[in-house]
Amino acid sequence: MPRGVPSPVSAPPQRRATASSAWSIRLYDAADEVFWAVKLSLLWISFTVVGGVLLGVGPATLAAFTVARLRASGESFHLWSAFVASYRREFGRGALLVLPLAGATFLLFANYFYFDSVGAPALRLATVGALLALAVIAAYLLPMAVHYDLRTSAYLPKASLFAITRPAASVLLLFVLVAFGYAVSAYPFLVIVAVGGWIRLDMWLCLRLFAENEARRNAKGTS
Repeated sequence: MPRGVPSPVSAPPQRRATASSAWSIRLYDAADEVFWAVKLSLLWISFTVVGGVLLGVGPATLAAFTVARLRASGESFHLWSAFVASYRREFGRGALLVLPLAGATFLLFANYFYFDSVGAPALRLATVGALLALAVIAAYLLPMAVHYDLRTSAYLPKASLFAITRPAASVLLLFVLVAFGYAVSAYPFLVIVAVGGWIRLDMWLCLRLFAENEARRNAKGTS
């Protein structure tokens, strides 16, 4: 080695071991999240079918968001028993909240394909805009339904207000939903992860948005 050039110093064994352990923990956490999302997806699909799809999708969706909220809050619970208990508890309210969203989505998709078939690009574009707006509102409304104790009729106005007054957050939630939807459209087998994964991530993001909103309101109230 030439004179005056310092010899390379390797990282201490303890530091290398610590870095390797950190990566192992991160990999384990990522795998655990994926596995949990798969289990949540299977529960959502199974209980939607058990309820006859039309009546099952509402309580299954609220039950999925309920357990996602528990996980995001760091609470310890058994997934199966918590999901089943929430499914039973939310059977009526779930239908009232989710079925209108599902019905509106179905009608907008039907309109989109109709306008596409008759060659009406302006109306088709307007339908896409309405679908995106509905998606953002749903991304707020479903977490709100398991986080806030409000009258059933109050969730839609509150979610709509959030969507309008927080454009940056709304764009983020929409981007997440579109990304999951695109992944499933490109690789349909990913639906087994995407349903639970989107619910988990949407709930996690919304909890932080809700906390930020409440902190801002408290600050205004004390100022």
